[in-house]
Amino acid sequence: QVQLVESGGGLVQPGGSLRLSCAASLTLFSVDSMGWYRQAPGQQRDLIARITRGGSTIYADSVKGRFTIDRDNVKNTGYLQMNNLKPEETTAYYCNAYTTNERYWGQGTQVTVSS
Repeated sequence: QVQLVESGGGLVQPGGSLRLSCAASLTLFSVDSMGWYRQAPGQQRDLIARITRGGSTIYADSVKGRFTIDRDNVKNTGYLQMNNLKPEETTAYYCNAYTTNERYWGQGTQVTVSS
């Protein structure tokens, strides 16, 4: 069973930073793209950022200039560096990965931005 496990969430003050990690049980050399999403209860799951095997990236307009997505194909881990966090970004954050044949999701990690 392929698993993605997010970590690095927690409580941070407005304007603070967190670095989320996504540890994959499959080699990232097989992963065409990895993405980070966030979803509040009762809301849709929205794309934050995505990175391809070749390193090209896409960011949601709301996080451009503040968030950075990265992947380490040797460590089989993806990352999301989040800077200047805002209270409205308090929600669950999810990692996903696409291979040629499958799409995988992690279980999420909670981020709370509050004074």
